Amino acid sequence: MERESIMRTRYMLGWLLLAFSSATFAAPAEYLFVDDSSPILIDTASAIAIWKSQVDDSSRLRLQKLYPVSKWGFVSQVQGGFTTDNTCVITARAVMVPRVLGSRLVVKPVHSAMAFATKPSATREECRSLAALKLKEAIVSVRSALIADR
Repeated sequence: MERESIMRTRYMLGWLLLAFSSATFAAPAEYLFVDDSSPILIDTASAIAIWKSQVDDSSRLRLQKLYPVSKWGFVSQVQGGFTTDNTCVITARAVMVPRVLGSRLVVKPVHSAMAFATKPSATREECRSLAALKLKEAIVSVRSALIADR
């Protein structure tokens, strides 16, 4: 009887060790990124890729210590278009918002930044490039404000 108890305990410890080791090697948690942009200017995949490229590993670790992934997320908005004289007008906004119930974000900005630009006689591709550039600027502003706060 005692031998069975020892075997059961070893078996359970083995499972616990396996579970712990697989959790240790799991991919690091990531922030939830939501894009609410005009698809003419930037697509969602590109906006999220810009977010991820602007938050490198060292700043990601610092951000995650200050603002846990389970409690915070980010929203991007790029709006604008062309005026009648073919001027490209862009407004890009990056916002940090609280996260509730897993995959939902509350649009209650805690930190935000906006970037603006115009480009006369722009082509559609030039306007899209300008939109991506302004989104990067807004993200860098939010990131630096979040890290500089602490």
